[in-house]
Amino acid sequence: MLFSTEVCIAVFVNDSFIRPFIGDVLVVILLYSFIRTFCKIHSSIVALSVFAFSCTIEILQYFNFVNILGLQKYKILAIALGSTFDWKDIIAYAIGTVTILLLENKTNRAD
Repeated sequence: MLFSTEVCIAVFVNDSFIRPFIGDVLVVILLYSFIRTFCKIHSSIVALSVFAFSCTIEILQYFNFVNILGLQKYKILAIALGSTFDWKDIIAYAIGTVTILLLENKTNRAD
């Protein structure tokens, strides 16, 4: 469901809030969910690792790494990795990570 939502946002939404901000919040949750589906790693470790990975990609965007590596000709890969650094993206990743941690904490207390 998260993946379908991300695809719909990417294909049908072209605004200045939902696509760049909500999409980034959801992509952190999507990556977290994907990893947790296949790996039995503590939720906080996965959540913080996904946050670190996302921030690393964002920082690499600052240095224009897609062009440095010659990946700009691979459209889908270039779009997925991004090309423009923005502090708001890191805030979105943090919001996604906090959401994960809060939901996991609430779920674990209910058990």
